[in-house]
Amino acid sequence: MKKKTPHKKFTKRSVRRPAATREKSVFDKAAPQEHRLQKILAAAGFGSRRQCEELIEQGRVDVDGTAAKLGTTVDPQRNEIRVDGQRLKVSKPTYIALFKPKGVLCTNRDQQGRVRAVDLLPQSLGRLFPIGRLDLDSEGLLLLTNDGALSERLTHPRYGVAKVYRVQVAGEVQSETLSQLRKGVHLAEGFAKVADVQIKGRHKQSTILDITLTEGMNREVRRLLARLGHKVLTLIRIAIGPIKLVKLGPGEWRHLTPQEVRQLYEG
Repeated sequence: MKKKTPHKKFTKRSVRRPAATREKSVFDKAAPQEHRLQKILAAAGFGSRRQCEELIEQGRVDVDGTAAKLGTTVDPQRNEIRVDGQRLKVSKPTYIALFKPKGVLCTNRDQQGRVRAVDLLPQSLGRLFPIGRLDLDSEGLLLLTNDGALSERLTHPRYGVAKVYRVQVAGEVQSETLSQLRKGVHLAEGFAKVADVQIKGRHKQSTILDITLTEGMNREVRRLLARLGHKVLTLIRIAIGPIKLVKLGPGEWRHLTPQEVRQLYEG
C-alpha cells in the first residue's frame, strides 16, 4: 500500500516550478483576420464570451478610441483594442492542466493576498484563467486557459461535460443513498443529481466514492452528501471529460496536447 505524502501548505514563497513547466505549448490555431469582439476578448483571457459581452455593455472596451458595441467585428492585428484603458495583447491559445492543492483559490483576484491557482504557474505563460472552480478545501484537476470559447464549452450545462470526483465520506454509504444521489436531491438553487456514483472502497468508518457530475452548483458534491447524512472528508477531482489527473502531484502542471484539446472541443 502506497504511503500518501502529506500535503504541504502552499504560500506564494513556496510555489514550485516542476519539471513539467519546461514543456512547450504545441497547440496553436491559425485564426481568421476578423472575429466578433467578444470572441477576441475571450481568447485573450478576459473570461467567457458572455462575460466579455458584459465588459462591452459596461462601456469598458474601446476600439480605435471609440466605445465598442456588441456585434462589432475586429482584426486584432489592425485595430487597437483597449479594456479599461489597457491595450489588448493578442496571445496564442494556451491550455494547462494543474493539480490544485488544498488551500489554493480558483480566482484571479483575491484582496486578502492568498495563493491562487495562477500563482502556481510561471508568468511567461501570460494571462490565464481557471475553467470552473474547485473550492478552497478541495483539490485535484483544474484546467486553465486563455481560450474563452473552450471555457464556455466545458462549463455550460448544455454541453454536459463530465467531471469525476474521488470522494471520501464519513460513515458507511448504503445502496439507498446511491439511489437517492442518482434520483436527485432538492438544494437551495433547485433540484440536483449526480450523473453516476460508484463505491470504490470501504474503511471502518468511511466510504470512498467516485461521483460524476455533468452540471455543477456551488459545492454541489459536499452539499448533496451532507443532505443525505455523510460529511465529506476529502474531495479530489480526477477527470474533466477525457482529461485525467495522472502523473501530477499537488502544485504540478503540464500543457495539454493538441489531441487533448481537440477531444475537449469535440466532446
